[in-house]
Amino acid sequence: MTAVRFENVSKSYPIYESPGNRLKELVTFNRLQFHRNFWALHDVSCEIGRGETFCVIGENGSGKSTLLQLVAGILQPSFGNMEVNGRVSALLELGAGFNPEFTGRDNVYLNGAILGLSTREITARYKNIEEFAEIGDFINRPVKTYSSGMVVRLAFAVAINVDPEILLVDEALAVGDIYFRQRCMRKVHELRARGITILFVSHALADVKALGDRALWLDQGRVVDLGETDRVVSKYLAAMVEKDTAYLAHQRAAVSIARERAQAPEIADHIPNIDHRYGDGRAEVLGIAVLDPQGTPLQLLEPSSQIVVRISVRAKAEIPHPNVGFIMRNHLGVDFAGTNTLREGHTLEPMMPGDIHTIDFHLQVPELYPSSFSFSPAIADGPLEAFRVCDLIDNAIAVQMARGDGEVYGFLRLPCQIMVNARLEPGAAETGDAQRTILK
Repeated sequence: MTAVRFENVSKSYPIYESPGNRLKELVTFNRLQFHRNFWALHDVSCEIGRGETFCVIGENGSGKSTLLQLVAGILQPSFGNMEVNGRVSALLELGAGFNPEFTGRDNVYLNGAILGLSTREITARYKNIEEFAEIGDFINRPVKTYSSGMVVRLAFAVAINVDPEILLVDEALAVGDIYFRQRCMRKVHELRARGITILFVSHALADVKALGDRALWLDQGRVVDLGETDRVVSKYLAAMVEKDTAYLAHQRAAVSIARERAQAPEIADHIPNIDHRYGDGRAEVLGIAVLDPQGTPLQLLEPSSQIVVRISVRAKAEIPHPNVGFIMRNHLGVDFAGTNTLREGHTLEPMMPGDIHTIDFHLQVPELYPSSFSFSPAIADGPLEAFRVCDLIDNAIAVQMARGDGEVYGFLRLPCQIMVNARLEPGAAETGDAQRTILK
């Protein structure tokens, strides 16, 4: 005998853009429509035999809960015919059918009455309900003081103890703890053995395969597949893996586009000189420039001035830990100074093939002896203590240091302040206690 039958059942909900549109439709007595229909179920047909455990699977929003609410009589179909033969007990939304102001005991009697049981029948079952729920003295407290797990405990205890012929379970067991879930699953197996028809909705596919005689796969309200549980679940899992793979590919594409948009708006694309070039080739220096703070190329370095050393680089392979820097050499080829992004405490994001970044090093140039100084740009991969050079260009650009007001003894003139007959005490320099002469 058939417990539940669906024949081309569809269920739609009206969607109004604003409350005013609902009012307009009312005052025209529905002669004019100001809504659009959302189809939660579309042309669903299936039969569920008495004593069968029938599972419904699908993504969130696929219409699973709507189908169970139709069977429970909470909703009526918009189109099609359905038939339900037997007393239905439903464990649907968390706390559905419970009055939060009533105690747990009061709600047991209320739910039993809704399901057509007399007070005497409910009293005869009350001890079993209380023992299965295991919520202690909370049974005499308002449901609004319960945790979500306690609500599920009481709701399931009521649902299985009202002698249902058809039991509906909609994902509510996911809220319970592992101990209670195991007890519930044993009870479901017991009900199966007693020939109770069970409609089971869950995202726990292991439970679906363990319980289900048949499974229905819904997608956006439509039947995708119906049949033997293992076959339907396997097809559903394969579709979800394929969807996840497509999503990850889309995310990677989005990241790639975002990276392209994040690439340097200004690029140094000229390398004036290459004495020697080496590295593993996984990234390259595109160009280098020595500029003033306004971006004008410099041919002459003024003493005690601000300059910008701009280096543009491009990844040709994945560079997990990029580090961009330069070496400054004097006219004898001696390494005079240098720095890099890691040395300055700036960690660059990993670079993917095709990424282009421009790094600007803002420097305060001291007064150096008048000579020619070269800059050798580089990009490496890895930490300072263990890096691999991707590209380094020796003496890529050279600039001349201008002569200052006085002589430079040695390599550079250090900023200096002279105090005469001063006491080296904290705060003495600031208070002006010392006679001082400043060298110009």
